[in-house]
Amino acid sequence: MLMLISLATAAAGIVTAALMLDTPPLSLPRLCAVIVLVFSSSAAAVYCYGWFSVTMGGPFPELCEDRNASGAELASMQQEYWPLRSACVYSDGATVEHVSMLINVLVCVPASLAVVLACVGAVLRRRARPPAERIS
Repeated sequence: MLMLISLATAAAGIVTAALMLDTPPLSLPRLCAVIVLVFSSSAAAVYCYGWFSVTMGGPFPELCEDRNASGAELASMQQEYWPLRSACVYSDGATVEHVSMLINVLVCVPASLAVVLACVGAVLRRRARPPAERIS
């Protein structure tokens, strides 16, 4: 449910940003707020997709090999929800972890950009206010 809400919020944010660019005067703090909404909701949607995949029992994101390089059989799989990793444990005690760089990039980069843009929007909003409002 959260994934669907996040996707809908990201789509609404993109439409809002496009409409804001067409109507002057452009308020940069508000545009930053809308872009923060788009980045944060898209990061949440990607993370929810990964979490849902792990919850449904499939290894996320890579599959484990039946045998490792030394010929040992797969004994078990361990999965974690953050950072969405799968660990393949083999009968000889060897463990191979799979962490998808793509998922980390698709979750961490938009979330980081959202934080940076939130700070930029706050600074721009503070600079736009008259000095009398800043004191109180």
